[in-house]
Amino acid sequence: MELQRNKVCGIDVHKRFLIATILCRDGKKDTQRFSVTLEDLLKFRDWVIENGCEQVAIESTGIYWHPVHSVLEGKIDLIVANSYKIKHTPGRKTDVSDSEWIAELCLNGMIEPSRIFPKDDRELRRLTRAREGYVKQMTQEKNKIHQSLDSACIKLASVISDIFGKSGMYLLNCVLEGREIDDIIDGIPSGRLKKKADQIKESIKSRLDVSQVILIRGSLSLMKSIQERIDELDGEISARIQYRKNDLAIAMSIPGTGFVSATAILAEIGNYTDFEKPEQLAAWCGLVPSLYQSAEKTILGGITKQGSKHIRRMLIQVAYAISRTKDSKLKKFFLRIQAKKGSKVAAVALARKVLCILHHLLINQEMYLEDRDKKNMHHKPLIPPSPIEMSIQEMIDYIVRAGYVVTKSDSIGGFG
Repeated sequence: MELQRNKVCGIDVHKRFLIATILCRDGKKDTQRFSVTLEDLLKFRDWVIENGCEQVAIESTGIYWHPVHSVLEGKIDLIVANSYKIKHTPGRKTDVSDSEWIAELCLNGMIEPSRIFPKDDRELRRLTRAREGYVKQMTQEKNKIHQSLDSACIKLASVISDIFGKSGMYLLNCVLEGREIDDIIDGIPSGRLKKKADQIKESIKSRLDVSQVILIRGSLSLMKSIQERIDELDGEISARIQYRKNDLAIAMSIPGTGFVSATAILAEIGNYTDFEKPEQLAAWCGLVPSLYQSAEKTILGGITKQGSKHIRRMLIQVAYAISRTKDSKLKKFFLRIQAKKGSKVAAVALARKVLCILHHLLINQEMYLEDRDKKNMHHKPLIPPSPIEMSIQEMIDYIVRAGYVVTKSDSIGGFG
């Protein structure tokens, strides 16, 4: 519990207006209504400062608290409260009573403030979340194309793993143009794909109708536009993350973690020193089991799923990427849990483990090393004597171990 204060302000904010109540220790109240235009928000700020409020508390309702926070930031002590943790007793609920309740909790130091990131961190997180949204849109358009092809009984996906690669796009464009199958096969740019000529003939025995062609071309056009936006965001994210390049290199040293996943995770975590222990960070991300205890009976449920859904989604993707690696202790951990409880539980468990490992590495500013790497690190040179014999991924691994960041601008790297 925080120190008690003598005069505070509680805010119940909505889309078009806010209700603010100034509450004193002697019980005096003053409630005002303001619109959320910039002019009225400035009036509200002046009103709070003139009345000598020691602190202002606001409920984190959607994005409606953002303008209020922007106006008050740096001018007065402001705390943002998690709406789930300050629920009023159900019954006679009004906007005025809500603002009075928030003010009362603030007056008695009973609000646990939410973490509010600095401006630079907020902007980086906004960019990574926007990129995630574009990737979702890209996936939706790809699924629409798959559905249109399946409805026309064209089974390109059964012949080629990615119909949106170079060879796949060639086949798709030929189908859209209505070309004959023999001409399609003769013009295939990949010798490897030409060996599947019989399978291609089997998969393209029908034609698309006019409406399907229009829909697919529309999806392809949207995909091109979305990819341009993603490329633009990648460049901006790459530039903004440079102030944390050491943290980025550490995150990318963990198996299954590439540039995109590392930047997204770091952007969602913010200042990792806010958490003394890895378990606190895992709890903040909602990756710990829910707990119910009564009469010496303890029940553990599923994960709480509190906090950022974006970091949980990215960590789950990293966990599945680790499960596809060739040989690592983290993969063995995944397989061990998978054998007992299935792949979904194993992915969540591994995601939590990766997050805890990352916290330890960031706090100590260490690279991730397997036990075998630790044993050989004094015997194996950082740069191998014969780089020509190495694969590109092995070269990237050595560069990351050296403390460098491989981004899209590098000649051998990219976002992964």
